[in-house]
Amino acid sequence: MAELRLQDGSRLTDPTDIAARLTPLGVTLRHWPLPEAARARALLAAQVLADPEKEELLGFVDHRFRALAAESGYQARDLIVLHEDLPGLSEALAKFADVHYHDDDEVRYVLAGAGYFGFVGADGEQMLLKVVAGDYINVPARAEHWFVLGDAPRIKAVRYFTDKAGWVPVYTHTAVLLA
Repeated sequence: MAELRLQDGSRLTDPTDIAARLTPLGVTLRHWPLPEAARARALLAAQVLADPEKEELLGFVDHRFRALAAESGYQARDLIVLHEDLPGLSEALAKFADVHYHDDDEVRYVLAGAGYFGFVGADGEQMLLKVVAGDYINVPARAEHWFVLGDAPRIKAVRYFTDKAGWVPVYTHTAVLLA
């Protein structure tokens, strides 16, 4: 399950406490079960997936896409697979390690691995949320945030879009205080 580290060094693990801190930011965090089929588990365990395997894995969670499309108008989804041996990983991640916002919601359903979303509150306080397999997160448009993988740079996550162009980062030049 998710863990939230606050700027004062304290850590929250209770989902209710985490939600209470994220709600004022407009961030939605849910925890959904992962696909249990043997083939889905094999795809989740693989470090690298070819495009047909990505589509196969997306098929196991397509019911989530259909529900989110009906609920929030998502038009597209893809599967991002990041790992330490991926060429250009550092350069790709560097674009999101600085505080920024998007003109569209940033929405992910983590299927394997983990990552960290940092947030800047209205009062300037920062917090760092660890998302793990099963976590669904919606970072609303214009919310100041950043994203890093951390020490174990592996994640498989479905990204949901109303418009892929909306995920262009707009940097705010706020200094990251939590890493």
